[in-house]
Amino acid sequence: MSTGSSVTSIRAGEEPVAARPRAIMLIDPVLLLAGLGLIACSLITLHGATRAFGDYYVKRQAIYAGAGLVVALLLAQIDYSRLREYRYFLYGAMIALNLFVLGTPAVMGAHRWIPLPGFEFQSSEFGKVLLIVSLSAFLVDRSRRLHERRTTARIMLLALVPAMIVIPQPDLGTALVYVAIGYTILFVAGTSWKQLTGLAALFAVATAIVLAGAPALGVHVLKPYQEQRLTGFLNPSKDPQGSTYNITQSLIAIGSGGKTGQGTANATQTKLNFLSAGNTDFIFSVVGETYGFVGAAIVLSLYALLIWRALRILMIAKNLFGTVIAGGILAMLMFQVFVNVGMTIGIMPITGVPLPLMSYGGSSVLVTFIALGLLESIHVQARVAAAGKSRGLV
Repeated sequence: MSTGSSVTSIRAGEEPVAARPRAIMLIDPVLLLAGLGLIACSLITLHGATRAFGDYYVKRQAIYAGAGLVVALLLAQIDYSRLREYRYFLYGAMIALNLFVLGTPAVMGAHRWIPLPGFEFQSSEFGKVLLIVSLSAFLVDRSRRLHERRTTARIMLLALVPAMIVIPQPDLGTALVYVAIGYTILFVAGTSWKQLTGLAALFAVATAIVLAGAPALGVHVLKPYQEQRLTGFLNPSKDPQGSTYNITQSLIAIGSGGKTGQGTANATQTKLNFLSAGNTDFIFSVVGETYGFVGAAIVLSLYALLIWRALRILMIAKNLFGTVIAGGILAMLMFQVFVNVGMTIGIMPITGVPLPLMSYGGSSVLVTFIALGLLESIHVQARVAAAGKSRGLV
């Protein structure tokens, strides 16, 4: 019997698939703005500190920053997890570059730079980010054996090998950064406090032997000026015209800055070149003298913002690899800021560690932007993973 009515088939509703947002829209804008703010402070400070050279340093620093920004934005587009496959290549490249530079012509008595057309490539600087990525990958490979002392020993040995290679360049500051990176990566990954305490004790003993024990026996591991730098901050007035000259002049510069600074025209320590390396190692002293407490506070606030966002990215990373990379980058930034600012105010030894994004130098600026690009990549992938989980629950 026909009813004469048509039967309409019921079809499952098809929900439109939301388009995946572009990676550039998922980056952390606060992290990026903090980095650009520091570059702006660097250009302003360099303009006043290097007026005798015209705009040479300012223009080159701007070019380095522009190139670094492009690289950072490109890195934010890729999935950082792919870098884990290249761990052996990255570590080998770091070792090879740091060995190769020892055979290059000396510049100011040091073998640190590989001359390229229009640019001097500092291998130890690029080694920082290569070490972070490769060590993070090696550690993730042994994540199920983190409690073993063998794992702790291997990771620290992998950090100590390049550190020992860069010391003869000589580049003691970068060697210390390598050690700090290795130690922090173990800490972030969850290595036991017992093993971390043991490593700290071994480092303290090794430092005592190098600075006191070995010289007493007539064996000098470090060059005389390196020993004087490491111990001079304990008594800055010991030799103000010699070994502690830089610390003394830095303290005078920062102390004379007061609340709002002397201004570019009246910053005598900088203007009359009493302050050495004012565009690189002691640029924070220039900030203190020229712009006073206000200028120094602005710079330190930008670093605090940078470190806060790095910590946040560390916490939201989608996997252990991202967490450990963020931890290594955090160690690199915090160690350099603490040591550099500390040496300018006389609480840390002078080790030649640059102030990230503030000190003049192409290699340092590019490496810091590469590190920020990796942080942005971790942030982007974390947001993509979180969005995927949310859609799966609906």
